[in-house]
Order: sequence, then structure tokens, then C-alpha cells
Amino acid sequence: MPPRRRPRSPGRFRWAVRHAAAREPERGVTAVEFAGWLPLLVTVALAALQLGLVGYAALQAGSAARAAARTAAQEEIEDQYAASGRAALSGPLAENASFELDPCGDEATVTASVEIPTVLPFFDGLGRASRTVTMPCD
Repeated sequence: MPPRRRPRSPGRFRWAVRHAAAREPERGVTAVEFAGWLPLLVTVALAALQLGLVGYAALQAGSAARAAARTAAQEEIEDQYAASGRAALSGPLAENASFELDPCGDEATVTASVEIPTVLPFFDGLGRASRTVTMPCD
């Protein structure tokens, strides 16, 4: 004899309908909450990107100062130190870069300074990143 099938309980159906009806007023709430958090999330992401650009500018200033100091330390081409430093910079950082040479006999000290790019519209300018490198002269 085959096993008997139990009839479905009508209470189960009522429970599902009741809970579905209870969730109806909350439809779309997640989208509204996300729209409320979105400006904050975008601001935090842009601030993190800006912090990365500050670090990038500092690294680029160090690389440019190192390249310029190597060139300034060689007597034959020491007057080309600024061009060498600019060549070590990437992208738009090279446009506003400045280089200062302090020759001190057997050492050449170069200070490279680049403008920090901004992403956030309410930061007008974050200043400049500077690095100083000293190389022994040849």
C-alpha cells in the first residue's frame, strides 16, 4: 500500500501571506538608505584617492631630486640638472616642478618641489611636495 500523503496545512499558507504582507511597506527602503549613504561613500573614496595622490607626488619629487642630483654631480653636464629632474617626473607634475641646486664643493645638493594635484573640488591647493638629495661630485 502506498504511503498516504498528508494534506497541506492551511496555516502554513496563511503564515506566508501574513509575512509577505508585513514586508510590503518596507519595499524600496534599501534604495533610499543607499541614496543617503552614497554622498558619504563618494567623499570617503575621493579622500582616499587624494591621500594616494599626495604620496605619489612625494615619491615623484624624490625621484626627480635624485635624478637631478646625479646630473648636477657630474661636472660636464651639471647645468642640465633641472632638465634631468623634469625627465624623471611623469605626467603633469613636470610642468610646475622647480629645482634648486646648492653646490658645496665635493657635494651637489638638489631640492625638487612638485605641486600636489587635487581631486576634491573644495581643496583649492594642497601645496607642494619637496625632497632634497645630496650626491658626491665626480
